[in-house]
Amino acid sequence: MKHHFSILALMLAMNMQAQNYQITVSEKDEPMQTGQFQPTWESLQTYEVPEWFRDAKFGIWAHWGPQCVEGSGDWMARELYMEGSGKYNYHREHYGHPSEFGFKDVLPLFKAENWNPEQLVKFYAEECGAQYFFALGNHHDNFDLWDSKYQEWNAMAIGPHKDLLDGWAKAAKKAGIPFGISFHADHAWTWYEPSRRFDLKGDKIGVKYDGWLTKEDGYKPNADGTEKWWKGLNPQNLYAQNHDFSRNTWDNGSIHSQWGWEGGACMPSEEYVTNFYNRTLDAINRYNPALIYFDVTVLPFYPVSDAGMKIAAHMYNKGLSGSSSSNGTQNVVFGKILTDYMKKALVWDVERGAPNKIMEQPWQCCNCIGDWHYNTNVYQNNHYKSAATIAKLLVDIVSKNGNMLLSVPLRADGTPDEKEIAIMKEFGAWMNINKESIVKTRPWKIFGEGPIANADIKINAQGFNDGQYTKAGAEEIRFTQSKDGKTIYVTALAWPEDMTIRVKALSEGSSLCPAKIKKVELLGYGKVKYARTPDAMTIHLPKALNAIMPVVKITVK
Repeated sequence: MKHHFSILALMLAMNMQAQNYQITVSEKDEPMQTGQFQPTWESLQTYEVPEWFRDAKFGIWAHWGPQCVEGSGDWMARELYMEGSGKYNYHREHYGHPSEFGFKDVLPLFKAENWNPEQLVKFYAEECGAQYFFALGNHHDNFDLWDSKYQEWNAMAIGPHKDLLDGWAKAAKKAGIPFGISFHADHAWTWYEPSRRFDLKGDKIGVKYDGWLTKEDGYKPNADGTEKWWKGLNPQNLYAQNHDFSRNTWDNGSIHSQWGWEGGACMPSEEYVTNFYNRTLDAINRYNPALIYFDVTVLPFYPVSDAGMKIAAHMYNKGLSGSSSSNGTQNVVFGKILTDYMKKALVWDVERGAPNKIMEQPWQCCNCIGDWHYNTNVYQNNHYKSAATIAKLLVDIVSKNGNMLLSVPLRADGTPDEKEIAIMKEFGAWMNINKESIVKTRPWKIFGEGPIANADIKINAQGFNDGQYTKAGAEEIRFTQSKDGKTIYVTALAWPEDMTIRVKALSEGSSLCPAKIKKVELLGYGKVKYARTPDAMTIHLPKALNAIMPVVKITVK
C-alpha cells in the first residue's frame, strides 16, 4: 500500500487500444479459461458488476502474513533493509543484522498458532455485518499463503505449515459469504531491491544484505558447522533480485513513481511475469474466489504485459453463470487508477479515500482499522479508527455507490487484539440495527449535504483523502434509498447536540423529493416527529441510542 503514481503512469494506462505488449506470458502451465470474455479492453468493458456485489456494501479483509511477526507495520520486509529506518533499527536490535538475518529468516517465525478462521469469519459476518471476506494471498514480500505449486516459499512449506487460503475459503463458505483474495507479489521485483544494499556506516559498513544470496549459498555450512535452515531453497525465488537495479534504487521514494513500470523501473522478465500469472491462476482455480484485488495501477504488469488482462478474463469466464448476457459473470476484479473506460471493465478501488460525488459505476474503498500489517505502536498508542469513524466512512462511501473493504489486521499468531475486537463489536452493534440503510441500498438523487459534501475534496493518487471525512459532524448528512425508491435513508454523521436533524434536500416543495412523506422512523427506536418547511425538513430525535450516529428511515407515498 501507501504508494503514489505519476501522471506518466496514467497516460500509459489510457492507451487502451495498445496490444503490443513487451512481455507476453506463457499459458503452458496455467491456460487462461476461455469463454465470453477476451483479454482486451473491448471485451472486458462489456462487464457488468454483479448484483450481489452492489448489494453487499461491506466486507472485511484479513491483511495478514509474515510481515506481522515483528509488529512493526506495513512494508517491514522492505524497510528492514533501509539503514536507519525505524523498521531497520527494530529488526537489527531484536533479530539481527540484515546480512545475517533477513526477511527469509522471519518466515519460520510466522506460526499462525492460534488462528481459527471459522471463528473469525463467523464473527465478521454475524457480529460485524460483513457481507464478504478477503484474505491475503501474497504481499509484496512474495510469500504465498497457500500450498503453492509455483512458489517454494509458501505457508505450507515454511512457518505455519498450513494452507491458509484453504482455511479461509472454507470458513467463508461455511459463513455463507463470498470469498476474495488479494495478490500483491507482482511488485516484489522492485520492492525488494533494498535487500541488495549494505550499510553505509557503523560496524557493518559494506557488508551486503541477504538479498544477494543464491541457492548455492544455502549449502555452505554456518560458522559453527551446522546446516542452514533454508538449505535447498533459492532465496532469489523470494527476493526476485536476479536483475539490474532500477534507476535511483537507493532513493527510497523512487518506487512510487515507478509503480506503473515506468519512470526507470527495471523491466520484469518473462519468467517472473509468467510465474506471478501461474501462481494467481493456481489460487483462483483452487479456491474459487468471487473477488480478486490487485495493489497496482490498473492490472498486474499493465501496460508492459498481457498478464493482468488474461487474469481478469480468466476470472470473469470462471464466474459465468451460464447466461449469455453481458452480466453473466458473478465475479469481481478490482483495479486502481482507472480511466472512465476502464471502470466499465474493472471495479475501481480507492485506497483510504472516496470521490466527492456519486459514481456511475459501482466502486470500492479499501481501508484499514489501523496499519495494513499489524503494528504494535498503533495498538499501544490507541491509533485505531474508532467505531464511529468506520461507520462515517462506510455511510459516506455507500451514499456514492461504493462498497467498503475494511482490513482488521491480525497478530502473527492469527488473532486480533482486544482493542480491535471491542471496536468491531461496537461498530457491529450499530451495523446490525442500521444495516438496512446500507445493505441492498442504492444512492439517492444526491449523496449528501453539508460542509464536506459541498467541498471539492480531491483524491490524492489512488485515494488518501479519508481524513477529511472522519471530521464530519452532525451537520453532515448522507442519503441512500431502497431499490424500489419507496424508502429514503437519512444519516447524520454524528448525533446533533439539540437532537434535531435539518435536511434541506427534503424541504417542502423540494424538486428532489416531490412525493408526500408517509412515515418517519429512527432505526432502532420507531416513529419520530418531523416537520417540513420551505427551508428544510426538521426531524426531532428522542435520545441518542448509541455513541455513533442516527439513521432515519423515511417512507414516501
